[in-house]
Amino acid sequence: MPQSPSVRYPAVQLAIALAVSASVGAFAHEAGIDPMSTVFWRCLFGAAFLGVWSLAFGYLRRSTMERHNVLRAMLAGAFLALCWVCLFSAFRMTSIATATLVFQSYPFLLVLGGVIVWRDAVTPDEIIWMVIAFLGVGFASGAFGASPVAGGNWALGIALTIVSAAAYVVTTMVTRAIRNQRPEVTMMMQALTGAILLAAFADFDQTISPRSWGWLLGMGIIHSGLVMVAMYATFPLLPTRVIAIMNFVYPAVVILIDWLVYDHLLTPVQFLGLFLISAATLGMNLKWRLLPGRAST
Repeated sequence: MPQSPSVRYPAVQLAIALAVSASVGAFAHEAGIDPMSTVFWRCLFGAAFLGVWSLAFGYLRRSTMERHNVLRAMLAGAFLALCWVCLFSAFRMTSIATATLVFQSYPFLLVLGGVIVWRDAVTPDEIIWMVIAFLGVGFASGAFGASPVAGGNWALGIALTIVSAAAYVVTTMVTRAIRNQRPEVTMMMQALTGAILLAAFADFDQTISPRSWGWLLGMGIIHSGLVMVAMYATFPLLPTRVIAIMNFVYPAVVILIDWLVYDHLLTPVQFLGLFLISAATLGMNLKWRLLPGRAST
């Protein structure tokens, strides 16, 4: 059985994977088709790539594919498809950078989900960081201060982004319950589930140009395949604080692409929101204390 590729410089690999992942909004925009169809093809091509990858490295063994893992992966895949459809729709209604910033609320929604579902304890410091983060989301979305683009579509785009973040939280929580299964196999099952569900909603009658097929293939093979494999391989090798800091590569590259390629520059108010979200994310992950005499756990 072939061995999985080793990782010599995990931090560098994670940074590159995040930077490449940040281009997914541009790929979706350049594909030029509706979000439902875009996500369908992304899921289909991603599932095919990950299936071949898992077969090549011997990960698709019947003895390791337990029924409860398969069912959980399918449930997570349904919510992941919802996440991507809402997010790609939001890209069109707002901007790639704005939707990405609002989506960065998902770690804090995940903490709230843990409190509600698993009764996780939350410290006063963490509550303050969450309040700061959601305040930042308000600034980043344009809800506080002048909105970069007026109109109902902008508000709908922000709402869809929040739904997308919430769906990703459910995906994460369900995926965490999967045990003794390679992440590549789990992601393959999720992508395959998304393709099956979205097959009823994708537009197969539209004409897709060869150029658009290239972008769609790229999303499936690069973003749902290679990037996921590269990221999952680094997680066991890096401490949480390093992963938390490295994750800022993603929004930074998104903002840069949206500015340089599409001439969408964040407003000063949105940059304030970015600063608050970044500070809160670091504060939560690095256990920064805000209240004297209380130690974060």
